[in-house]
Amino acid sequence: MTLEEFTASVTTGVAPEGLSHALRAMWADAAGNWAEAHRIAQDIDDKTGAWIHAYLHRKEGELGNAGYWYRRAGKPVASDSLETEWHRIVTALL
Repeated sequence: MTLEEFTASVTTGVAPEGLSHALRAMWADAAGNWAEAHRIAQDIDDKTGAWIHAYLHRKEGELGNAGYWYRRAGKPVASDSLETEWHRIVTALL
């Protein structure tokens, strides 16, 4: 699946079959369901889950909490747009 196909699926309102938990979290976020994205990310106990968690808390405006999750993910704190970071995460996951 390409980034373009993944992004386009959000407009249909139906997540593609067989998505990993990480991609499902990012899909839920793009679909406007932050709470569902966060719920999924909490259950991903690795650096990928921490990165998604960091992004979600940054989006929420909880920068201190986001910083904690970026450290757990081994990633620098993002300072670019949320959209750019979303694309970077999804591209890495695809």
